[in-house]
Amino acid sequence: MVSSDDTVEATPVTPQHVVVIASLAWSLVNFRLELMRRMLAQGHHVTALAPDFDPDTRAQLQREGITCHSVPMQRTGLNPLADLRTLRAISQLLSALRPDVVVGYTMKPILYGCWAGHIAGVPRRYALFTGLGYAFSKARPRGRRRLVRAIVVALHRMALRHVTAAFCYNRQERRDIRSLRLIPDNVPLVDVPGSGVDTRRFAPPTEAPAQFRFLFVGRLLKSKGLEVLAEAARLLRARGHKFELGVLGPLDTNPDAIPLAQVEQWQAEGLLTYLGETRDVRPHLASAGVFVLPTMLREGVPRTILEAMASGLPVITTDAPGCGETIEDGVSGRVVPCDDASALATAMAQFIADPALAQTMGQAAHERVIERYDVHKVNALLLTNMGLEAPCVAHATAPATPLSASVESVA
Repeated sequence: MVSSDDTVEATPVTPQHVVVIASLAWSLVNFRLELMRRMLAQGHHVTALAPDFDPDTRAQLQREGITCHSVPMQRTGLNPLADLRTLRAISQLLSALRPDVVVGYTMKPILYGCWAGHIAGVPRRYALFTGLGYAFSKARPRGRRRLVRAIVVALHRMALRHVTAAFCYNRQERRDIRSLRLIPDNVPLVDVPGSGVDTRRFAPPTEAPAQFRFLFVGRLLKSKGLEVLAEAARLLRARGHKFELGVLGPLDTNPDAIPLAQVEQWQAEGLLTYLGETRDVRPHLASAGVFVLPTMLREGVPRTILEAMASGLPVITTDAPGCGETIEDGVSGRVVPCDDASALATAMAQFIADPALAQTMGQAAHERVIERYDVHKVNALLLTNMGLEAPCVAHATAPATPLSASVESVA
């Protein structure tokens, strides 16, 4: 760290036109608003592309000074004709806008944003891998999942042949991106600790919940571990434990989506309470005691976990890549094996039996997220590696940066 007597300077960068591409308009506000604000603060012009801008999202981004353009894109599925329309629409728009930089995050914006950027002659194109997702959730896929993976790998190799650099969130993602050659061997791959969380917006509540409450937040998917969570709740009820379990999140069109009827059946059994979906999770976090994410997915670094930690909640999650390494097992939460309802129930029972454990581990989680996952530190790391923000130069002895980036030019 730099002492108060040190002089810190940053050379101004030349203003650039940056296009950020998302597969869901609301995610630009929920996940990338602070990043785009930082771009604007550096003097850059920012344009956001996404399908289906709702009026509130468009208005909020425009108030920030961000230009919005809608593009056709199906967030899930591999329809060749629909995806070709996406590629063509983004290419034409980028040719008209003539930006300096394109940044795509999540699979389709990475594929078709970076590919279109190359077609349109955009000088710099960055791929932000936030988790490889459904196609990579099993080590040895079979049947349809195997076919989907083969298609996705081929698309990455084709679309990202000329990408400038890429970013990833965890060690397993790095290994797979390199071993499957999703990007060329000579393209830099930079490690960043997730998308970060605004630790000023998410803070611990002043009072603990009156009754012990677990909270799940996420899309209603089998691969998010919801079936395992329902079974763990069933085991706890059978043992006579008293607790509440809230499930918060939207229905999904993903191939392994859980239908609403199944969630309603679990609710009728008294296993959980479905809370619907929201754009402000903070009141739900404030009334919870422990956050639970028993995912089997390749999550990158789950934003929901970071928000829970910032809110002073311990986390029970799995050893899926990007999840278990985010917390410290036994310090800021518990890590259990994937797809193990018994182990999950045991971890949940520990917190029910000792509510003080939740407070102790929750404090440790809060301290960890401030130290490592603060969104402003993460965004500074991203922008300096994209050449959109100059690194600070500190006149001090042996200064250290708040976060380090592991950059690998050649695998």
